Amino acid sequence: MNRPPRPLIAIPARFAVSTSALRHAAEVVARGLVEAVWRAGGEPVTLHPHAPGGSCDPALVADRLSRFDGVLLPGGGELAASRYGNARTYGSKYDADAEQDGFDLAVVHHVLRTELPLLAICRGLQAVNVALGGTLQEHLAGWRREHHNLVHQVAVQPATLLELSMGAQVVTASCLHHQRVDRVGAGLKVTAQAADGTREALELPHRRAWFAGVQWHPEHTAPHDPAQQALFEAFVRATGAAR
Repeated sequence: MNRPPRPLIAIPARFAVSTSALRHAAEVVARGLVEAVWRAGGEPVTLHPHAPGGSCDPALVADRLSRFDGVLLPGGGELAASRYGNARTYGSKYDADAEQDGFDLAVVHHVLRTELPLLAICRGLQAVNVALGGTLQEHLAGWRREHHNLVHQVAVQPATLLELSMGAQVVTASCLHHQRVDRVGAGLKVTAQAADGTREALELPHRRAWFAGVQWHPEHTAPHDPAQQALFEAFVRATGAAR
């Protein structure tokens, strides 16, 4: 009996300065993320983030994504403050890369012009917000106590795509970030928040295609938290339905 092919899910890789297995610079995708997509029935495919000099040809991005059924924009380093019109206001930076920024933003712009389903995680959510004219708070005071390697509860707004996907109005989220959404981008709706007011999820209510963005990392706890795995399952179902 022939099974239908798994939906192809494009996951832009993240540049890594070095990896222990290769002893060289690499392009990586978190294993937990790939496994969550696979468990949900998708075929995860790593995409090389090609954007020389920090800019990306929209036609090339459209061509590269034409074969995919959905896009998952994963976590990673911080977006350059210049991408949302700010001057850097603190001294350190975490894995900022102009080529990574250029590619991610070009992917977001293309996906939002199409009917491709999109799941955006952590940096991915921030990239969507910036692409739609929003801004980020560059550095959270107390982030190591509130959002660094911390599992905490997040309140999900009722009657949203996120609640429908995860089946809960309170979820336990694994966070690892020091930046967060400041001004919300055009058309976006906040659909979940942490106790400290951090916008933990965004949606585009008027977009026909499936889109959810979460500030936390659902892949961290998806193996043992059905609500987090359900988010990947809802996304992959949407990619199959969009074929």
